[in-house]
Amino acid sequence: MAFSSSSSEDNFGMSRSSLRDASFTGIRSPSEGSSRGKRTPGPQFDIIAWIPKYQSCQRYFIDHAQHEPLVQAFAAFINILLPFQRQPNPVLGSAGPRGGKSRLDRDVSRASSSEASAAAAAFAVSLVPYLRRLVVTGMDVPQVLHGFFGDDWQAGVGPQREQERRNYLFAAKSGGWASVKRDYDMPPLETVPFMRPLHEPTDGELQAAERAWSDWLALEDWMVGPRAPEE
Repeated sequence: MAFSSSSSEDNFGMSRSSLRDASFTGIRSPSEGSSRGKRTPGPQFDIIAWIPKYQSCQRYFIDHAQHEPLVQAFAAFINILLPFQRQPNPVLGSAGPRGGKSRLDRDVSRASSSEASAAAAAFAVSLVPYLRRLVVTGMDVPQVLHGFFGDDWQAGVGPQREQERRNYLFAAKSGGWASVKRDYDMPPLETVPFMRPLHEPTDGELQAAERAWSDWLALEDWMVGPRAPEE
């Protein structure tokens, strides 16, 4: 586990950190589909192992990809602003400006504060809007995902990409073209320039989406918990 166990014990003989770990390592990824009925549960999603990969994708996107001319051209084509283009608070990188060694303590303190602020701003950048725009335009192909998010893209943004592909299928099923476009537009300027059907969906992906859609319909009818129908 990522967290070390504390020496303190609670009344049940489990350390507090073990309880904390258990609450995160046992959760299921949304991309694993339904667990309703008698389906055999799949492997559990380890959010503690996932987050460093996601943060690696954040750093690559902010520090490298957004400054590449090809990524800038691609973002312009699908009409979405990159973090450094967002005003009044552009995010240029995950570290503040670095200069020579300061001779005064206040300069060191100022530089440290700048780096901390830059890191905080960088980690506040969500990659989900970029995944959504790539999915809705049919551009979420491996070479583009690698160009945007780096070598860790499969582990870092792969689970979210899978879920966003499913969300796109759900949006298409529950509303018409205009409704879907409104959902994926980012007013006032970053509207979706075009929409394409989901790029190369697999049969397994569609089956998982069908199961999840059935679960949603069951929720609408309150057929959940003890009322959930058997598969």
